[in-house]
Amino acid sequence: MTLMPYDDRDGFIWFDGRLVPWREAKLHVLTHALHYASCVFEGERIYKGQVFKLTEHSQRLWDSGQILGFDLPCSVAEVDEATRRTVAANGLVEGYVRPIAWRGAEQLGVSAQQTRIHLAIATFPWGSYFPAELRKRGIRLTFAKWKRPHPETAPTKSKASGLYMICTMSKHAAEAEGYNDALMLDWRGQIAESTGANIFLVIDGALHTPTPDCFLDGITRRTFMELARRRGIKVVERAIMPEELGRAQEVFLTGTAAEITPVGEIDQYRFTPGEITRVLTADFDQLIGRVPASAAAE
Repeated sequence: MTLMPYDDRDGFIWFDGRLVPWREAKLHVLTHALHYASCVFEGERIYKGQVFKLTEHSQRLWDSGQILGFDLPCSVAEVDEATRRTVAANGLVEGYVRPIAWRGAEQLGVSAQQTRIHLAIATFPWGSYFPAELRKRGIRLTFAKWKRPHPETAPTKSKASGLYMICTMSKHAAEAEGYNDALMLDWRGQIAESTGANIFLVIDGALHTPTPDCFLDGITRRTFMELARRRGIKVVERAIMPEELGRAQEVFLTGTAAEITPVGEIDQYRFTPGEITRVLTADFDQLIGRVPASAAAE
């Protein structure tokens, strides 16, 4: 597979209040965020030239910074505007947005209250998170070794970079065994999420999803819950144990990158993408303008 490095591209990145050429958006090796994970970020999708749920993402970025003890250098509305300018500067109609805020290099140590807070926004083309043929039959997951931590041991309501270390480790381990992703449990042994997306189970016509008390209540997650309720599908947020996967007829993931991705296998459990997954996929495609309303209703 030929990789296109993210540090060597054409285009522009919003960097501390202005658009700079892509290759000039650089950090020093002693930046605090690199050493101590004092960094928060977002992942957003561009559909038809518009960023999906932009203000909700910008607000969560701001809130995540607050949880980590710093203020973004601009308001939520200014983050929105900077994002739109960056999308326009790169001429993107479909793609991905990565806003990120971090502590700079003025101090290097556990205490770094005098560091400058930086903000950058990058936009770039982005296709499906999983190949189309996998999405059609459902991806394969295995249980991760690492678990989502107790909210008293980590800032679990933030989208902080340090929380994703165990996600990378878990996904790498799953891929090494021939799986597409990993399902993470929490410290109690309850189902939490995959390494980068929330999870839903269809059990006897109702949609069940774990209560997000130690992982992100995803913006795309909430979108699909609303789409389901509009369809009259019962949505249940609750603690879900791994053995309950045996009761599920359908399972799917939701997230900015994953959008809605059917799951066909989680270790010994098997599922078949069914009617609820199909209907919600069509409703989401209509919502983002991927297909006209008439086509989605068929």
